Amino acid sequence: MTDVRRSALSLRAAMLLCVVGALAACSRPGGTTTPTATGAPSASATVTPSPTPSPSPTFDKLAHPLDDPTSIWVVVNKTFPLNPADWVPPDLVAMPGIPEGAKYQLRAPAADALTRLSDAAAAAGAGFKITSAYRSYTYQKGLYDPRARDRGVAVADRTTARPGYSEHQTGLATDIYDTVACRLQECFGGTAAGTFVVAHAWEYGFVIRYPQDKEGVTGYVWEPWHLRYVGTELAKAMHDSGAATLEEFFGLPPAPDYPPDPGA
Repeated sequence: MTDVRRSALSLRAAMLLCVVGALAACSRPGGTTTPTATGAPSASATVTPSPTPSPSPTFDKLAHPLDDPTSIWVVVNKTFPLNPADWVPPDLVAMPGIPEGAKYQLRAPAADALTRLSDAAAAAGAGFKITSAYRSYTYQKGLYDPRARDRGVAVADRTTARPGYSEHQTGLATDIYDTVACRLQECFGGTAAGTFVVAHAWEYGFVIRYPQDKEGVTGYVWEPWHLRYVGTELAKAMHDSGAATLEEFFGLPPAPDYPPDPGA
Protein backbone atom coordinates (compact mmCIF):
# COMPACT_ATOMS: atom_id res chain seq x y z
CA MET A 1 0.00 0.00 0.00
CA THR A 2 2.94 2.26 0.68
CA ASP A 3 4.14 1.94 -2.91
CA VAL A 4 0.64 2.63 -4.22
CA ARG A 5 0.33 5.73 -2.12
CA ARG A 6 3.68 6.92 -3.30
CA SER A 7 2.67 6.38 -6.93
CA ALA A 8 -0.60 8.26 -6.45
CA LEU A 9 1.17 11.15 -4.79
CA SER A 10 3.71 11.27 -7.57
CA LEU A 11 0.92 11.32 -10.17
CA ARG A 12 -0.91 14.15 -8.39
CA ALA A 13 2.28 16.15 -8.11
CA ALA A 14 2.97 15.69 -11.81
CA MET A 15 -0.56 16.85 -12.72
CA LEU A 16 -0.20 19.89 -10.46
CA LEU A 17 3.07 20.80 -12.13
CA CYS A 18 1.41 20.56 -15.59
CA VAL A 19 -1.37 22.91 -14.53
CA VAL A 20 1.07 25.40 -13.03
CA GLY A 21 3.22 25.21 -16.15
CA ALA A 22 0.28 25.83 -18.42
CA LEU A 23 -0.75 28.92 -16.45
CA ALA A 24 2.80 30.24 -16.60
CA ALA A 25 2.95 29.73 -20.37
CA CYS A 26 -0.24 31.74 -20.79
CA SER A 27 1.18 34.64 -18.79
CA ARG A 28 4.47 34.80 -20.71
CA PRO A 29 4.89 37.23 -23.66
CA GLY A 30 3.97 35.45 -26.83
CA GLY A 31 1.57 33.25 -25.01
CA THR A 32 -1.66 32.44 -26.72
CA THR A 33 -4.66 34.33 -25.41
CA THR A 34 -8.21 34.36 -26.52
CA PRO A 35 -8.97 37.77 -27.98
CA THR A 36 -11.78 39.69 -26.46
CA ALA A 37 -14.66 39.97 -28.89
CA THR A 38 -15.26 43.49 -30.02
CA GLY A 39 -18.10 45.01 -31.98
CA ALA A 40 -17.91 44.70 -35.74
CA PRO A 41 -16.45 47.80 -37.38
CA SER A 42 -19.15 50.12 -38.67
CA ALA A 43 -19.36 50.46 -42.42
CA SER A 44 -18.26 53.85 -43.68
CA ALA A 45 -21.12 56.01 -44.99
CA THR A 46 -21.45 55.81 -48.78
CA VAL A 47 -22.52 59.06 -50.48
CA THR A 48 -24.38 58.53 -53.76
CA PRO A 49 -23.61 61.42 -56.11
CA SER A 50 -26.59 63.26 -57.51
CA PRO A 51 -27.06 62.64 -61.22
CA THR A 52 -25.87 65.48 -63.43
CA PRO A 53 -28.97 67.11 -64.89
CA SER A 54 -29.20 66.86 -68.65
CA PRO A 55 -28.93 70.23 -70.34
CA SER A 56 -32.18 71.59 -71.69
CA PRO A 57 -32.34 71.09 -75.44
CA THR A 58 -31.51 74.27 -77.30
CA PHE A 59 -34.02 75.33 -79.91
CA ASP A 60 -32.39 75.33 -83.33
CA LYS A 61 -33.31 78.64 -84.93
CA LEU A 62 -31.55 77.57 -88.12
CA ALA A 63 -33.66 74.46 -88.68
CA HIS A 64 -35.62 76.20 -91.45
CA PRO A 65 -34.67 79.22 -93.55
CA LEU A 66 -36.44 82.50 -92.95
CA ASP A 67 -36.10 83.85 -96.49
CA ASP A 68 -37.23 80.85 -98.53
CA PRO A 69 -40.92 80.99 -99.54
CA THR A 70 -41.13 77.19 -99.33
CA SER A 71 -40.13 77.26 -95.64
CA ILE A 72 -42.85 77.13 -92.99
CA TRP A 73 -40.75 79.65 -91.04
CA VAL A 74 -40.49 82.19 -93.85
CA VAL A 75 -40.69 85.74 -92.50
CA VAL A 76 -42.66 88.13 -94.68
CA ASN A 77 -43.02 91.73 -93.58
CA LYS A 78 -42.47 95.25 -94.86
CA THR A 79 -38.72 94.77 -95.13
CA PHE A 80 -38.70 91.09 -96.17
CA PRO A 81 -40.79 90.58 -99.33
CA LEU A 82 -41.37 87.25 -100.97
CA ASN A 83 -38.76 86.21 -103.50
CA PRO A 84 -39.90 85.80 -106.19
CA ALA A 85 -42.61 88.39 -105.67
CA ASP A 86 -45.21 86.37 -107.59
CA TRP A 87 -44.42 83.04 -105.90
CA VAL A 88 -47.22 80.45 -105.80
CA PRO A 89 -47.16 77.57 -103.27
CA PRO A 90 -47.20 74.16 -105.01
CA ASP A 91 -49.24 72.30 -102.38
CA LEU A 92 -52.42 74.36 -101.91
CA VAL A 93 -55.51 72.45 -100.79
CA ALA A 94 -59.06 73.43 -99.85
CA MET A 95 -60.46 72.93 -96.34
CA PRO A 96 -63.96 71.47 -96.64
CA GLY A 97 -63.87 70.31 -93.01
CA ILE A 98 -64.01 73.92 -91.76
CA PRO A 99 -67.09 76.13 -92.09
CA GLU A 100 -66.72 78.11 -95.34
CA GLY A 101 -63.33 76.46 -95.85
CA ALA A 102 -64.19 74.68 -99.10
CA LYS A 103 -63.70 77.90 -101.06
CA TYR A 104 -60.32 78.78 -99.52
CA GLN A 105 -56.89 77.19 -99.76
CA LEU A 106 -53.79 76.82 -97.62
CA ARG A 107 -50.64 74.78 -97.99
CA ALA A 108 -51.30 71.15 -97.06
CA PRO A 109 -49.66 71.10 -93.60
CA ALA A 110 -51.33 74.36 -92.60
CA ALA A 111 -54.72 73.19 -93.90
CA ASP A 112 -54.49 69.96 -91.91
CA ALA A 113 -53.50 71.80 -88.72
CA LEU A 114 -56.24 74.41 -89.13
CA THR A 115 -58.84 71.69 -89.59
CA ARG A 116 -57.77 70.07 -86.32
CA LEU A 117 -57.78 73.46 -84.57
CA SER A 118 -61.27 74.10 -85.92
CA ASP A 119 -62.51 70.74 -84.64
CA ALA A 120 -61.09 71.44 -81.18
CA ALA A 121 -62.60 74.92 -81.11
CA ALA A 122 -66.01 73.62 -82.16
CA ALA A 123 -65.88 70.94 -79.46
CA ALA A 124 -65.20 73.67 -76.91
CA GLY A 125 -68.11 75.78 -78.11
CA ALA A 126 -65.78 78.27 -79.82
CA GLY A 127 -66.13 77.34 -83.47
CA PHE A 128 -65.01 79.67 -86.24
CA LYS A 129 -65.30 80.17 -89.99
CA ILE A 130 -62.71 81.13 -92.59
CA THR A 131 -62.96 84.48 -94.34
CA SER A 132 -59.60 84.53 -96.14
CA ALA A 133 -56.59 82.29 -96.72
CA TYR A 134 -54.18 82.07 -99.68
CA ARG A 135 -54.07 85.14 -101.90
CA SER A 136 -52.11 85.41 -105.11
CA TYR A 137 -49.93 88.38 -106.00
CA THR A 138 -52.61 89.57 -108.42
CA TYR A 139 -55.39 89.22 -105.87
CA GLN A 140 -53.39 91.15 -103.26
CA LYS A 141 -52.70 93.91 -105.74
CA GLY A 142 -56.44 94.16 -106.35
CA LEU A 143 -56.96 94.68 -102.60
CA TYR A 144 -54.14 97.10 -101.92
CA ASP A 145 -54.27 99.47 -104.88
CA PRO A 146 -57.88 100.69 -104.38
CA ARG A 147 -57.33 101.18 -100.64
CA ALA A 148 -54.16 103.14 -101.19
CA ARG A 149 -55.96 105.26 -103.78
CA ASP A 150 -59.08 105.84 -101.71
CA ARG A 151 -57.63 106.09 -98.19
CA GLY A 152 -54.08 107.12 -98.86
CA VAL A 153 -50.91 105.03 -98.80
CA ALA A 154 -50.17 105.68 -95.11
CA VAL A 155 -53.58 104.36 -94.02
CA ALA A 156 -53.54 101.41 -96.42
CA ASP A 157 -50.07 100.35 -95.27
CA ARG A 158 -51.23 99.91 -91.66
CA THR A 159 -53.95 97.41 -92.55
CA THR A 160 -53.17 95.87 -95.93
CA ALA A 161 -49.94 94.41 -97.25
CA ARG A 162 -48.61 95.47 -100.59
CA PRO A 163 -48.50 92.76 -103.26
CA GLY A 164 -45.42 90.59 -102.80
CA TYR A 165 -45.29 91.48 -99.10
CA SER A 166 -48.37 89.59 -97.90
CA GLU A 167 -48.28 86.59 -95.60
CA HIS A 168 -51.42 85.35 -97.30
CA GLN A 169 -49.37 84.75 -100.44
CA THR A 170 -47.27 82.18 -98.55
CA GLY A 171 -50.29 79.91 -98.19
CA LEU A 172 -49.58 79.75 -94.45
CA ALA A 173 -51.89 82.54 -93.21
CA THR A 174 -55.63 82.69 -92.71
CA ASP A 175 -58.24 85.08 -91.37
CA ILE A 176 -61.03 83.60 -89.24
CA TYR A 177 -64.24 84.88 -87.65
CA ASP A 178 -67.30 83.68 -85.78
CA THR A 179 -69.92 86.44 -86.15
CA VAL A 180 -70.43 88.91 -88.94
CA ALA A 181 -70.37 91.77 -86.43
CA CYS A 182 -66.76 91.01 -85.48
CA ARG A 183 -65.53 89.83 -88.88
CA LEU A 184 -62.09 91.40 -89.43
CA GLN A 185 -62.68 93.60 -86.39
CA GLU A 186 -60.75 93.89 -83.13
CA CYS A 187 -63.84 92.74 -81.22
CA PHE A 188 -63.12 89.25 -82.54
CA GLY A 189 -60.44 89.06 -79.83
CA GLY A 190 -63.15 89.09 -77.17
CA THR A 191 -65.30 86.35 -78.70
CA ALA A 192 -65.22 82.70 -77.69
CA ALA A 193 -63.32 81.83 -80.86
CA GLY A 194 -60.87 84.69 -80.38
CA THR A 195 -60.18 83.66 -76.80
CA PHE A 196 -59.79 80.03 -77.78
CA VAL A 197 -57.16 80.62 -80.47
CA VAL A 198 -55.14 82.85 -78.17
CA ALA A 199 -55.01 80.02 -75.64
CA HIS A 200 -54.66 77.03 -77.97
CA ALA A 201 -53.58 77.98 -81.49
CA TRP A 202 -49.91 77.35 -80.62
CA GLU A 203 -50.73 73.73 -79.79
CA TYR A 204 -51.60 73.24 -83.47
CA GLY A 205 -48.69 75.22 -84.88
CA PHE A 206 -50.26 78.67 -85.27
CA VAL A 207 -49.39 82.09 -83.87
CA ILE A 208 -51.34 85.34 -83.77
CA ARG A 209 -49.08 87.05 -86.27
CA TYR A 210 -50.08 90.66 -85.54
CA PRO A 211 -50.57 90.89 -81.76
CA GLN A 212 -51.80 93.86 -79.80
CA ASP A 213 -49.38 96.74 -79.21
CA LYS A 214 -46.80 95.37 -81.67
CA GLU A 215 -47.43 97.62 -84.67
CA GLY A 216 -43.96 99.11 -84.19
CA VAL A 217 -42.50 95.63 -84.74
CA THR A 218 -44.78 94.00 -87.32
CA GLY A 219 -45.92 97.11 -89.15
CA TYR A 220 -49.61 96.24 -88.75
CA VAL A 221 -52.37 97.04 -86.30
CA TRP A 222 -53.69 94.32 -84.00
CA GLU A 223 -55.38 91.55 -85.97
CA PRO A 224 -56.62 88.89 -83.54
CA TRP A 225 -58.22 87.05 -86.48
CA HIS A 226 -54.99 86.59 -88.46
CA LEU A 227 -53.38 83.20 -87.83
CA ARG A 228 -50.01 82.20 -89.24
CA TYR A 229 -48.88 78.59 -89.43
CA VAL A 230 -45.26 78.03 -88.36
CA GLY A 231 -45.42 74.41 -87.17
CA THR A 232 -45.80 73.07 -83.65
CA GLU A 233 -42.07 73.19 -82.86
CA LEU A 234 -41.68 76.93 -83.43
CA ALA A 235 -45.13 77.80 -82.08
CA LYS A 236 -44.33 76.03 -78.81
CA ALA A 237 -40.89 77.67 -78.57
CA MET A 238 -42.46 81.11 -79.04
CA HIS A 239 -45.18 80.33 -76.52
CA ASP A 240 -42.69 79.09 -73.93
CA SER A 241 -40.31 82.02 -74.44
CA GLY A 242 -43.02 84.65 -74.35
CA ALA A 243 -41.96 86.10 -77.71
CA ALA A 244 -45.00 87.67 -79.34
CA THR A 245 -43.67 88.07 -82.88
CA LEU A 246 -41.43 86.26 -85.32
CA GLU A 247 -39.23 89.34 -85.49
CA GLU A 248 -38.60 89.33 -81.75
CA PHE A 249 -38.10 85.57 -81.50
CA PHE A 250 -35.52 85.44 -84.28
CA GLY A 251 -33.85 88.74 -83.35
CA LEU A 252 -34.84 90.46 -86.59
CA PRO A 253 -35.10 94.24 -86.86
CA PRO A 254 -38.58 95.75 -86.46
CA ALA A 255 -40.41 96.35 -89.72
CA PRO A 256 -42.83 99.21 -89.09
CA ASP A 257 -42.44 100.74 -92.55
CA TYR A 258 -41.52 99.84 -96.09
CA PRO A 259 -38.05 100.95 -97.20
CA PRO A 260 -37.99 104.10 -99.31
CA ASP A 261 -38.68 103.54 -102.97
CA PRO A 262 -35.35 104.15 -104.72
CA GLY A 263 -37.21 105.22 -107.83
CA ALA A 264 -39.31 107.82 -106.03
